[in-house]
Amino acid sequence: MIFVNGLIVVFNMITLPKRHIGMDGQEIKAALGQNIKNLRSHRQYSQAELAEKADISIIYLSTIERGKKFPKPAVLSQIAESLDVEVYELFKSNHIPKTAANYNNRFINRISKDITLKVNQAMETGFKKYIK
Repeated sequence: MIFVNGLIVVFNMITLPKRHIGMDGQEIKAALGQNIKNLRSHRQYSQAELAEKADISIIYLSTIERGKKFPKPAVLSQIAESLDVEVYELFKSNHIPKTAANYNNRFINRISKDITLKVNQAMETGFKKYIK
């Protein structure tokens, strides 16, 4: 759940396709976690500082960084905002095998489209309901 212009936007969990090209779910979680850790370290944030900025627990952030959990889109958005990057940048990595580059790009595009669609739907609903 995130706030957009005072409206609460709830995202459904984005599911990965069953057929993976070059990467499985664990590899995606590991790459995401490593990217978050690298960005956090680059900005010289401790886990506690980033967790506080993203409004999540240190334990949850640690499990994400270790590739044990895949956060919901709203949490990805909170982490990205706290690191001052776009959500898709959390998935960019030199650690991702080149054979999976096409899958990675499709995955990022899918997330972007899903998030954009949900935000637009929520805003349209909010405008219809509250601004007539």
